[in-house]
Amino acid sequence: MRSWLFSYPAIISLLLLVFGCTPDDSLTVYSGRSKALVEDLVKDFEEESGINVNVRYGSSTQLSMALMEEGDRSPADLFWSQDAGALGAIHRADRFEQLPEDLLGKLPEEFQSRDGTWVATSGRARVLAYSKSRVDENDLPASVYDLTDEKWQGRVGWAPSNASFQSFLTAMRASQGESETRQWVLGMESNDAQVYSNNNALIQAISAGEIDLAITNHYYLFRYLESDEDYPVDQTFFEEGDPGNLINVSGIGILNHSENKEAARQFAAFLLDEKAQKWFAEQNFEYPVIQGLELTPDGTSLEDIRQVNPELDLNDLEDLDATLQLLREVGLL
Repeated sequence: MRSWLFSYPAIISLLLLVFGCTPDDSLTVYSGRSKALVEDLVKDFEEESGINVNVRYGSSTQLSMALMEEGDRSPADLFWSQDAGALGAIHRADRFEQLPEDLLGKLPEEFQSRDGTWVATSGRARVLAYSKSRVDENDLPASVYDLTDEKWQGRVGWAPSNASFQSFLTAMRASQGESETRQWVLGMESNDAQVYSNNNALIQAISAGEIDLAITNHYYLFRYLESDEDYPVDQTFFEEGDPGNLINVSGIGILNHSENKEAARQFAAFLLDEKAQKWFAEQNFEYPVIQGLELTPDGTSLEDIRQVNPELDLNDLEDLDATLQLLREVGLL
């Protein structure tokens, strides 16, 4: 009586045979890049490769924590992070696969894990955004540390829950030390720094007159300037070598438990293809990271920006847990 019944594995096998579908026909990506920013690029990959991509969007920090909790049970094949800090946390947990040399050779060593487990997909710079009408250029703070000055009380915005901010704070901890970083965070709190959810909200808050300054990523403002060249916000770097000028990256790694590693490698390689790299620059106003491609939204090259960047290895951003602990201790998370 039971001979006609299939077991669950048998049913799956039959469906694969009937519909011609194999595990390599689909991928699951945990993406800290927002849907609005990268959905079109993911669709381009699907059309070119014939591989279906299931994307779980969310905060890079939250997704990295989910990957830790899920372990080998996670459905994710790749982790595409908004920042190097979350990538470093997964690398530190030994969850990434070694990437092939032909992939690693596409970009400078500074834009990949020293162990070859993740690669950058695009670059961004931390900047100081400001109101063009309420802040005189000659009065701009020279350092991120100057934002704790009484003259800026209640006028500065930040986004402590945002992954890019958390990477910046991790970089400050790595380069300036735990004590100095904590003092800066406490100083910002004491100076009534206004809390927002993300970088986009910070730019909008300056435009609306809620704040006059904000520390953010460079490309958000360009989106507003594209539709309104008179948008009332501008941005600048701090003085050369200041920790507020961090060059960070979005990046991707393949989870070592993935059963679709060949398809995952195809997706990673697609993001480092010249076509996709130009897309990051032209559509998202980010910096390409592959060798030999200099294409930026304002004519400033990535090499020029490196001159103001603090000396820091992106691999040193992997201690995200301590940064999150600091933010919790001071009541910002």
